Amino acid sequence: MANIYMIISRQISTSSVCQGKRNFRKFLLYNKRGNRAFKQAQATDPNFPIPIDRRGVKLTGHYEGDEWVNIPEMIPEIIVPSLKDFHLKPYVSYKVKNVEGRKFTAKDLFNIVYASKIENDFETGKLKLNGEALYPNEYEKMTPEEARIQAEKTGTDIFTEDK
Repeated sequence: MANIYMIISRQISTSSVCQGKRNFRKFLLYNKRGNRAFKQAQATDPNFPIPIDRRGVKLTGHYEGDEWVNIPEMIPEIIVPSLKDFHLKPYVSYKVKNVEGRKFTAKDLFNIVYASKIENDFETGKLKLNGEALYPNEYEKMTPEEARIQAEKTGTDIFTEDK
């Protein structure tokens, strides 16, 4: 007959037995609902203080002692363009055919900006003997350097030269 040796060991647990009860103060219950005033009232409750969760929120000021000081430069500004009389839809379908157009040239730009004014000035006789306009508009008054600076500003469409 084989001898069976039983090794009996005693285990010691350092945690207390819960017996069906849980210590909810161990679990971080970040507030998920309620407005800011409700959350601050919860955080200041002496019986059950819940910390205000600020993950993903940038502060707009700082504390000076016990007083909160707002800094206007730290408040983000959301600039939304006006979509009044906007006729395009917010998406473009994948079924749309590619539109092939010719390259926009300097002659096209000249025809759009200057041609109609030059024709009107010629027909009404508002040109000098050398062909310059008697009453130039804002585009005709610009120097070449001013025109380049105006074209390179943010928000203007500029066609870069192929290098």
